[in-house]
Amino acid sequence: MTKIVVTTGEEIPDKEIAKVLGVVRGSTVRARNVGRDIGAGFKNLIGGEIKTYTDMTSNARDEAFNRMVNSAIDEGADAVIGVRFMTSMVMQGASEMLAYGTAVKLK
Repeated sequence: MTKIVVTTGEEIPDKEIAKVLGVVRGSTVRARNVGRDIGAGFKNLIGGEIKTYTDMTSNARDEAFNRMVNSAIDEGADAVIGVRFMTSMVMQGASEMLAYGTAVKLK
């Protein structure tokens, strides 16, 4: 298993960037589910966390992150800097989770 450093920062302490390989990204699109929506509707009436949606977004974030890291590994990167997450609605009831950053080689 290849290990690389992943950070939201623009540099890595005690390391020097030798080469910028470019932007890497990973994304996934997830759709809501009728069963979840019914449960969420009830939860909306009484308030509190909607656990099924929390789990869905957490899993989507993990999948997007892993795909970004795998893309960086495929590029031969030692690290990914400036990592960010973004979401967008693709269609009614479906959203994309995107993870992106800059793949770099270290000295």
